[in-house]
Amino acid sequence: MFDYATVSHGLYIGGRWQPSSEGRAIEVVDPSTEAVIAAVPDATLADAAAAVDAAAKAAPGWRETPPRRRSEILRRCFELMTERAETLAALISLENGKALRDARGEVAYAAEFFRWNAEEAVRISGEFGIAPSGANRIIVDYQPIGICVLITPWNFPAAMATRKIAPALAAGCTVILKPASETPLTAYALAALYAEAGVPPGVVNVLTTSTPGPVTAAMLADPRVRKLSFTGSTGVGRLLLAEAAKHVISCSMELGGNAPFIVFDDADLEAALDGAMVAKMRNAGEACTAANRLYVQAGIHDAFTDGLSKRMAALTIGPGTHSETECGPMITRKSVDKIDRLVQDAVARGAKVLCGGAIAEGKGYFYPPTVLRDVSVDAAMVHEEIFGPVAPIMRFGSEADAIAKANDTEYGLAAYIYTRDLARGMRVASKIESGMIALNRGLMSDPAAPFGGVKQSGLGREGGQKHGVAEFMEAKYIAVTL
Repeated sequence: MFDYATVSHGLYIGGRWQPSSEGRAIEVVDPSTEAVIAAVPDATLADAAAAVDAAAKAAPGWRETPPRRRSEILRRCFELMTERAETLAALISLENGKALRDARGEVAYAAEFFRWNAEEAVRISGEFGIAPSGANRIIVDYQPIGICVLITPWNFPAAMATRKIAPALAAGCTVILKPASETPLTAYALAALYAEAGVPPGVVNVLTTSTPGPVTAAMLADPRVRKLSFTGSTGVGRLLLAEAAKHVISCSMELGGNAPFIVFDDADLEAALDGAMVAKMRNAGEACTAANRLYVQAGIHDAFTDGLSKRMAALTIGPGTHSETECGPMITRKSVDKIDRLVQDAVARGAKVLCGGAIAEGKGYFYPPTVLRDVSVDAAMVHEEIFGPVAPIMRFGSEADAIAKANDTEYGLAAYIYTRDLARGMRVASKIESGMIALNRGLMSDPAAPFGGVKQSGLGREGGQKHGVAEFMEAKYIAVTL
């Protein structure tokens, strides 16, 4: 098991570890046992100001660092994360609770953002053209946007941080990361790794706080801060957008999801079941891209429902740090209570429980893998993110019916389609209101592809060819007469 005592628990500001200016601390809890495993500093407004000062001091030097040198540092971050994958995975499992197999997958995914953006760092180019009038040349230069405040969630403590940090550093920006207080140890462990890889002091700063609203507002109010990138709930995203609007700060928002998982009659049943298990149970369902509503066509409905319930019931539940665990705990007791509320509401509206469906007894924030059938369209879980190991299955008739049901939500982050008819798959994909579609796949996330949603699921994109780095740059137009 990872020795959490070896992780530096200070705020990481300007390349130095330091306590909270008021000496306050935040306890970190193992969701598998409910035991306190560590304490990290609780940053104040003064600490936030110090982090902005450190980022501002480092900004000119990092901005002028040659792209090749920035690329080499990012590549070294990838190499170190890869070398220490088992140690980082154990830490993630300890503080987040996710199964080790999922934690290992996260570390590999998180590291890949550094490799991808190391390659992008040397390919940032401008534009050159002639004005339609012929009177002058048009030059467009892309420059770092400035100091960036990055706010990440607890469900992917490594990947959500690197998905923002890597492109920001590739673009030449300095950053302040505020990780979730539930899972801060991974962020601090990675901060030490970045320094070892050659990231200069002040380029990446990390602070944890129990008062994220005031601390974030104070940083956004500083005119030197020019970018906010947030991953989290739509509700919090709306509040942050309102705060950023006061200071006209550029925002990237990766918000909530309510992903439909559509299975047509002609789908490969086993492939669809394999995909459903990945789309639903990756990270025990605690993912914004998780399959939240499973729509299965009438002809294959019963076979799919039976197959999924058998697979879900067979999963091994336990602490994430145990090698045999396939479904770890939820992050907090509040999360468990929310999941159970949604399940009981669905049952009260006529849903049938095929497996699971009740809070597990004993220590730890566990909820068993659960499958429900005949879920009413009025059930709360059809309209809210479940964020847990619960699969509600609903029947549909026609292709048009599937599309209408899939789009009946304010969210538009991810969607899944299973069919052997590629033409149908592409046709349906074009009509679903979602930023990302997985066609005959249970996994869509890739550092080489633009990640993001439409509607109430966010603004902007992370990753992809130029998309990710572009979020941290601004275009400067220069008119030149030769």
